[in-house]
Amino acid sequence: MPPRRSYDQYCSAARALDLVGDRWTLLIVRELLAGPRRYTDLHADLPGVSTDVLASRLKDMERDGLATRRRLPPPGAAYVYELSDRGSRLLPVLQALGAWGEAELGERRPTDAVRAHWFALPLLRALRGEGLVEVALDEGDFHLRVGTGEGPVYGDGPAPGEPDARLVLDAGTCEAVARGDVTLAEAVRSGRVTVTGDGILAKALREP
Repeated sequence: MPPRRSYDQYCSAARALDLVGDRWTLLIVRELLAGPRRYTDLHADLPGVSTDVLASRLKDMERDGLATRRRLPPPGAAYVYELSDRGSRLLPVLQALGAWGEAELGERRPTDAVRAHWFALPLLRALRGEGLVEVALDEGDFHLRVGTGEGPVYGDGPAPGEPDARLVLDAGTCEAVARGDVTLAEAVRSGRVTVTGDGILAKALREP
């Protein structure tokens, strides 16, 4: 592989950007926060990325210790990519970028792609506590693991076990929360989000 490009600056921010500053890298991290993903799944959930660029970025991430590639045992027998411990520690970076970028969202444009699980990060910022949360949106269902500190942060589809809370909301409400126009608590109080479940997270959201 060609040597990694560098800013050649003795600064931790510059060194970090040497690793994750290329276009698409942090969005690949966003996808891998869901756990192991096949190349085809990554390509499907990163609309606009070319196959060559995606392959190149994944190789760079492997070389730099941010991700690993492994073969699933039969009957899967497919290769998957997953974040290393160091790569997983980019979650707070993405959360900070997401919070900073809220003001740039505006109304969704006709050309904007969207995936249900892209709303996982703004909802994680809005939830306090620890537990499993299932979210039902117009675009599909996904689940979050709040405050666990290890393992996948979110996943597509219903929760793999009994969730501590279930949230049902429409796309417009989720977009408003992602933009910072309304807090999750405000949306719950106004009836725009339905919360069910007996866990601490559900009870905290239902508190007046």
